[in-house]
Formats: sequence, C-alpha cells, structure tokens
Amino acid sequence: MEKEFDKIILRPVVSEKCTFLQNSADVYCFEVHPDATKHDIKNALQKMYSIHIVHINMVNINGKVKKRRFIEGKKKDWKKAYVKLKKGEKLPIFEGV
Repeated sequence: MEKEFDKIILRPVVSEKCTFLQNSADVYCFEVHPDATKHDIKNALQKMYSIHIVHINMVNINGKVKKRRFIEGKKKDWKKAYVKLKKGEKLPIFEGV
C-alpha cells in the first residue's frame, strides 16, 4: 500500500542553516511525517517535483521543554529531512527564498 505523498512531506523548513545549505550545496530541508522513511520521502518528492535526489539524511528532533511559572509543557517531537539534489537542479517552492 502506497502512502499519500501530501501527508509525508509536511512543510519546507526555512531557517538560516537550511538557507545556507540550499545556496551552497543544493540541500533542501523539510519537516516530514515521523513514520516516514527515506524511501517514502524520495518517492514523494520525485512524484511531486520531477527531480533527481542524490541522498537523504534524516534527523529526529526532540521538542523543547517550556516552563511558565508553575506550569511545565513540552513542544512536539518532529522529524527533519535534508534532501540533496543533483547538481544544478532547484525546487520551485524555494525560488523566492
């Protein structure tokens, strides 16, 4: 059974580090579903954008603990994928960044 592509790739991540990687090494960052595998991410991006992916690195990010007076809470855990594209290829959603 194939997973739905729009539920695997949740959103692009735009930060200083991701923008630097995008400009210098053709590496793009995405927040992905916590259960997604490298194979799922590769298939989803290739179907959505018709691109060639060299490799994917994934990082599990633990949510920060936040305290406000006597109340303690925790932000959600999430997964980030660093996607390296073939040299010279660009993603259209990052053109304005």
